[in-house]
Amino acid sequence: MVSDGTVAGLEDLSAVGVLEFVERQHAARLEAEREVLRAAYQWAVLHHPDRLPASDRRGRSRARPAGGAGTPLVTEHAAAAFGARVQLSPYGARRLIADAVDLHLRLPRLWAGVRAGTVRVPHARHVAAATRDLTPEEAAWVDAEVHEVADGRLAWSRFESVVDGKVAAAAPELARVREEAAAKERCARMSRVNKHGMATFTIRADALTIAGIDAAVSAVAERLKDQLPDADSNDRRVAAAALLLNPTAHADLDLSDGPVKVRATVYLHLYADSPIARLEGHGPVTIARMMRLLGEAGARVRITPVIDLPGQAPVDAYEIPARLREAVHLIHPADVFPFAANTTRNVDLDHAVPYSEGGPTSIGNLGPLTRTHHRVKTHAGWEARHPFPGIVIWRDPYGAHYLIDPTGTRRVTPTTGDDTPTRTDIMVTHFVLDHTAA
Repeated sequence: MVSDGTVAGLEDLSAVGVLEFVERQHAARLEAEREVLRAAYQWAVLHHPDRLPASDRRGRSRARPAGGAGTPLVTEHAAAAFGARVQLSPYGARRLIADAVDLHLRLPRLWAGVRAGTVRVPHARHVAAATRDLTPEEAAWVDAEVHEVADGRLAWSRFESVVDGKVAAAAPELARVREEAAAKERCARMSRVNKHGMATFTIRADALTIAGIDAAVSAVAERLKDQLPDADSNDRRVAAAALLLNPTAHADLDLSDGPVKVRATVYLHLYADSPIARLEGHGPVTIARMMRLLGEAGARVRITPVIDLPGQAPVDAYEIPARLREAVHLIHPADVFPFAANTTRNVDLDHAVPYSEGGPTSIGNLGPLTRTHHRVKTHAGWEARHPFPGIVIWRDPYGAHYLIDPTGTRRVTPTTGDDTPTRTDIMVTHFVLDHTAA
């Protein structure tokens, strides 16, 4: 380090050198996180109540389970000293110790991955916390289901969604109880007004109710375009919400030319032999709960059978028909840029090989990208290829390759240190290099 806080020689590095440097620092940070987690487990071992003097009855009587069901006791105040050393409150340290103990005793695959450096500590800790109320057997099932994708390949929000779904599938009765408790949290209230005279009105309800409200606001906002020509979309939506909730607030706005037509569409994915479904934009939900909500809403349900994805014929046009859009969404349920998080349908469908350069409008050449990521690909030197439907390989401007599949993103060219590519990595990289050069 030099006096201004920079690393000596860093300012002299090339762009590639800076990337290699930051990769090394990132790897060192991940290793430090793993070692702290291992130390937290050892701290729990050292503070089992049996290690207290026989005369310390109070410490023994106030010991508590270190983690979830089946974990040993730890003395009441053990976390305080450990937390202080790593700048955590006793509460935060207790959570860290509980996560470490649960991983070691209830989630062995994740723990093995942490020790081997193939599982990220935040991901492992999230699973430990999410499974704390599960039985050891249920937690072990979740462990087996998620340990392979706990290496950082998924954006955090997508990983959370995967874990939520697996926890619900492992303990559907617990999921039902939690849904019923959450259903009681309905509210509609105003926040305090801040010093600038701004406030927030919050409506909390089930996903179908909120989807209907959102659709109504969108419909009214569209009707207000002519009356509010200078307003942007957010201003029109606020005016629409106020008009729906309190018509006297905007007496100057007129909707007398007929009723507002509201249509909200939600997508529910069902799986054979599972009591848990996935509601797009929401997450896992029990089928029983969803049936009740659909009945209460008087919704019209359309059942769509499994689509023959490989059988989707390409079209000889730049425009993408609805059938191809649906197929691409099912093949790629998320933005295909490396480590992207977006899972909505509000994305661009990008031709990996541009249509103007002969790229077909087909499921083998289309992938969802947010507008920002689409612009990165178009203007910043990134390239993408789809060797197979569902697989996308990216090359960044500095020569690194990333493989995106339904499980997330993985680097498929070596970085530095011990990051040796697998045989599959090498084969995929050679394929991309040959394909790009062709």
